[in-house]
Amino acid sequence: MIRSLRRKFILTAMASLVGTMVVLCTAIGIGNHCITTSRADRVIALLHQNGGVFFPPGPRSDPAGFDFQVTPETPFETRYLIVKLTAQNKIKSADFDHIAALDRQSVAGTVRQIIETGAAHGYVSHYRFGVFPERDGGSTIVVLDCFLQLQSSNNMLRVTGAIFLACVAAVFILLLFLSKRAIRPFADNLERQRQFITDASHELKTPLAILSADLGLLEDAYGNDKWLKSARSQIVRLDKLIKNLVELSRTEETVNEDAMAYFSVSEAAQASADTFQPLAEADGKSLSAEIGEGIKLKGVQDNFFRLFSILLDNAVKYSDPGGVIRFSVAQRRRNIYITTSNPCAGVNAAQLPRYFDRFYRADSSRARATGGYGIGLSTAKAIAVRHRGQIHNHYKNGVITFTVVIPQAG
Repeated sequence: MIRSLRRKFILTAMASLVGTMVVLCTAIGIGNHCITTSRADRVIALLHQNGGVFFPPGPRSDPAGFDFQVTPETPFETRYLIVKLTAQNKIKSADFDHIAALDRQSVAGTVRQIIETGAAHGYVSHYRFGVFPERDGGSTIVVLDCFLQLQSSNNMLRVTGAIFLACVAAVFILLLFLSKRAIRPFADNLERQRQFITDASHELKTPLAILSADLGLLEDAYGNDKWLKSARSQIVRLDKLIKNLVELSRTEETVNEDAMAYFSVSEAAQASADTFQPLAEADGKSLSAEIGEGIKLKGVQDNFFRLFSILLDNAVKYSDPGGVIRFSVAQRRRNIYITTSNPCAGVNAAQLPRYFDRFYRADSSRARATGGYGIGLSTAKAIAVRHRGQIHNHYKNGVITFTVVIPQAG
């Protein structure tokens, strides 16, 4: 459980970090691209407004209405092309004085691509363009070379991505070392709880043994007395409860790799089904088992005998009279599916998740009548989690179904 908790802590922290970093890096990339595009559009609008130059004839001053700095060097460091078209989209004139990368032939191809887009603004390769209608029915196209700006944006995106990966790797390494310290208080508390259960069970066994012996003497003296019989049943019940608590505590411990071995799940399931077959028939119910052949798993075999016993015992006890109990074990891809289902009237579907809580019993009177403690399904869940699996239940058409999914190791 501690290993599982640590894994979940690391996954949660990493998911939070990655999600935040993805949003941040995406915002930086999109924002930088939008700034580059917005500046290019303002330059294009300025060139169209001034007839193809940054500074119109007359006294030089900063252009009004454009929130970017235009310096005397701006005309020399900006590469652009201005093309005037007729109403039939034929090239009427082209100004090549401020660009060297485009000749007359490539300009014709670029203009054709711009016209085909049908947009007033956009990109063709690394060229940003703006199309402005004129009074004579024609139009003016201003094409701005944004190669350096787009390259700068791409470089920033790459740097941001590299920083993102470095941060994720660094945080992951830190979490590997610091996660033990983060969950240590919980681990210590859990260990104290397990130790308390173990110590308490040993302390209770002695007085229970003495009480059982004293009852034996009283039964010899007074014979078959109903009060003595009631006391005996309560001692037996308390002894069984203590054993179940100890079993649950041990099952929740992380299993050592040395304690795990390959075993036949099919054989263990079939043996459990054969054991509960006569018990079901004696109770007026029937048990149908469908167990796949050759299913093997690396794990603790005794845990799975206990898991099958809990599921089948639960199904036999709480199945409706004359009901059919279905038990199946199958392998699909890399997972082993263990399923039990039985008819059970009056189940509150809203309480199904609580079935795996300790000491929870949906129907206390019925549970007491069948000897239930509300620990069995908690133990089943602990066994599933111990083997990196999960257990869930659902209720449909009067039938309750429990499904355990165990991934195969390796």
